[in-house]
Amino acid sequence: MTFTQKVYTVTSRIPRGKVATYGQIARLAGNAKASRAVGMAMRRNTDRNKVPCHRVVASDGKLTGYAFGKGIQTKRKMLEEEGVVFKEQKVLLSKSQWTA
Repeated sequence: MTFTQKVYTVTSRIPRGKVATYGQIARLAGNAKASRAVGMAMRRNTDRNKVPCHRVVASDGKLTGYAFGKGIQTKRKMLEEEGVVFKEQKVLLSKSQWTA
């Protein structure tokens, strides 16, 4: 299994209403230093239903790159609809971070 496939497998396990960070996904996929590679994998994701890339955020809870709809605006709306908790412009990780 390639690193990208591992990333997609891990990301597919993030439940509704929770988020994971790029670094967290990298660690769970087997390479803790590959958070940028996780970002690239999210950008190339073609199956948003199977791999919910909108649930992946920066280590501080900031919403970063989203290639669909209206970008970050769409990503935030999707997360809010799932019940993810925000504090201003960031996800409140203490409430909404997934623990694998």
